[in-house]
Amino acid sequence: MTRFVHAHAAHPQAAMAFALAAAQVDGQRAQGACAEPTLGWIYLTDSVAGQAGQVLELARQRWPAVSWVGAVGVGICASGVEYFGEGAVALMLCDLPPEHFRVFSGARPLQADAPFTAHTALVHADPRAPDLGELVAELSDRTASGYLFGGLASTSSADAAALLVADGIWSGGLAGVAFDAGVPIVSRVTQGSQPIGPRRRVTGVDGQVVLTLDDQGALDVLLDDLGLARDIDLRRAVPRLRGTMVGLSDATAAGAAVSAAPLRGDAFGEDVRVRHVIGVDPARRAVALAERAVPGQFLAFSRRDTEAARRDLVRICAEIRDELSPEELPQPSAVGAAAALAAAHEGAARPSGAERIAGAIYVSCAGRGGPHFGAPSAELQLVRHALGDVPLVGFFAAGEIGHHHLYGYTGVLTVFVDA
Repeated sequence: MTRFVHAHAAHPQAAMAFALAAAQVDGQRAQGACAEPTLGWIYLTDSVAGQAGQVLELARQRWPAVSWVGAVGVGICASGVEYFGEGAVALMLCDLPPEHFRVFSGARPLQADAPFTAHTALVHADPRAPDLGELVAELSDRTASGYLFGGLASTSSADAAALLVADGIWSGGLAGVAFDAGVPIVSRVTQGSQPIGPRRRVTGVDGQVVLTLDDQGALDVLLDDLGLARDIDLRRAVPRLRGTMVGLSDATAAGAAVSAAPLRGDAFGEDVRVRHVIGVDPARRAVALAERAVPGQFLAFSRRDTEAARRDLVRICAEIRDELSPEELPQPSAVGAAAALAAAHEGAARPSGAERIAGAIYVSCAGRGGPHFGAPSAELQLVRHALGDVPLVGFFAAGEIGHHHLYGYTGVLTVFVDA
């Protein structure tokens, strides 16, 4: 059985935050948890990013047999708690046998390395890396399952380096750790945006400008979905337009069925990538997006919605628990987000099915967290209530990675399972 331990602490000096967290880890290990760690995670808030090298060196000195991965985030998280706007460090260690994982970076790319075969991979990425989507897709192709999970390092300053940890401190490209098929995981993506109209086929584009949807002017379709007249003075519509986004999904063999859904009020699935609307073109009745669309894709206009985000987070946690122990659990639809959040504040007991969760990684959008969920650490408290107080660390990202997609405004929750 693989054992995980985790700890976290805040301090303006990263070395002190590390020392406080490391003392907690040693206390857990003294009680028999994770006697011989081999793999560790370090997440640091961007306010102490300049001290990342010092923290990594302290970690190496304290646990010399451990390989390290991690990233810098505008915020970081652990079980039931998040840190924004202050110096903080989160640590997690496990005793996974070394033959089951490989740390990779730009200096040490993930290669076919018999007898090791990468099955899945935790990926941290520099958001400034060119052709990032292609890099993610290419790395996905190097794994047997094609499944990646992780996110883009984030900073509150455009000038700050988005640092990655992979047995060294790196910027640029991708870094992380790959696992073979002997490391079972369960992973889900939770969306934070809700459609405001049906999904339609993209039928005309010009670069990042969508000209037509189902052969209608894209701007006219957007105004219809917002309940606004097509001849409205667009200056009056700016507040509504500013909060509008789109959910893009690729064409599939089941395109005819997909185009009819989701209907108003439904949630997006994992096939959808949410992107900003960055402008409108009244002359061409067109809409400009923050990503190049392709004819044949499907598009639904959407808005961020706190209640929808809560419900969807509870849903994916319930799905993970259901996969681990289906005979003991209610269906996800029977779990209320409001009740889950209330129970989290009341310190409810660890739920059924969580006993098989050894540890977890949660990567959430930098635009989510407590400010979006209505209370400090509310997002992480929902996760802790649903999964139990399992070892969990993660960060708030400039973009999230799930399967071979780059997402926005989502959370990617991955648990390591005791087989």
